[in-house]
Amino acid sequence: MMRNFNLEQVSALASRFDIEGNVTDVSPFGSGHINDTYRVLTDGYNTDGYLLQRVNHHVFKNVKAVMENMQLVIRHLKEKYRQPGDQTVPVEKKVLTLIPTRENDPYLVDDAGNFWRMLILLADTRSYDIVETPQQAREGGRAFGQFQRLLSDLDVGNIHEVLPDFHHIEKRLDKLNHAVAADPVNRVAQASAELAAIKCRERRMHTILDLAADGILPIRITHNDTKFNNVLLDMQDKAQCVIDLDTVMPGYVAYDFGDAIRTIINRAAEDEADLSKITLNIPLFEAYASGYFEEAHYFLTAEEVNSLIEGVLLLPYMQAVRFLTDFLEGDHYYKVHHADHNLQRTRAQLRLVEQLEVHEPELREIIDRVVRQYQK
Repeated sequence: MMRNFNLEQVSALASRFDIEGNVTDVSPFGSGHINDTYRVLTDGYNTDGYLLQRVNHHVFKNVKAVMENMQLVIRHLKEKYRQPGDQTVPVEKKVLTLIPTRENDPYLVDDAGNFWRMLILLADTRSYDIVETPQQAREGGRAFGQFQRLLSDLDVGNIHEVLPDFHHIEKRLDKLNHAVAADPVNRVAQASAELAAIKCRERRMHTILDLAADGILPIRITHNDTKFNNVLLDMQDKAQCVIDLDTVMPGYVAYDFGDAIRTIINRAAEDEADLSKITLNIPLFEAYASGYFEEAHYFLTAEEVNSLIEGVLLLPYMQAVRFLTDFLEGDHYYKVHHADHNLQRTRAQLRLVEQLEVHEPELREIIDRVVRQYQK
């Protein structure tokens, strides 16, 4: 949600960064729910402008760690893109560019304790909240696959965990169980069917954690917010740049793959009340998988490939757990439009899990077929 920052104040903050020329215009930009973003225009050489962002330090408790991750990842990606190869698209168009302050700091803190950073605006790009075509899905898969591939040789030990236990299903279930036991707003009775659906799947949803604990799955540098609008496409719908790097941290590739599929494969809205409308768009799944493996086949282990379907099932399940926890606690985290909104969201995500379970053999066969293309 956009805070009520005075635009003159924002303009003054923008002027403290090492931008070209003088600030001529500042306006709110985008529809992000976490950070506040403003487009900044100047009379300097860069006529496309800049993006000034307030990093939400209530969500990201350690902004310094977020920015250190971001700087390291950007630097590594730019080094990779500068290696010999196709230079049709300039490196600066493929990777975000941070603008330091005039004191050469990566961000500044205002008098109220807000954290601000500046980025170059990537012009002639667009993003989509909803995937409309298989080509778009394929490009999204290719973008996130390439992102993981290029970071696969960066030491994961140098990356901070900025949101501890973000995809840790055991911790998410513990929080749900605490909400059930406390029942602070007397809603548990309304959610008996949903709690039963979550309980009966609980064992399988530990699969990725179990494989990781046994040393079977390697920990990677992952994006952790792979919704489709975090890929910028050019005007021909070709993937150009992965954005929103705040959540980059150590993780497992199945989490990124599963979260992307969760937001692509569902033909209905995330909070669809008519559960019969929640069906799977299999062609978009295949297109995304094809684009993803075009890049990811270079580094994925066989065990990681096998784990991807577990991620596809886990991520909507985990989202259902999160929605239901918030419902039982009184709707403190997610914005709701009516009293049962989080319960409705829970039901929709569980319905998506059911559909994925029904079609699991088909989805596995698609992945196997795509992988075989790169084993010839």
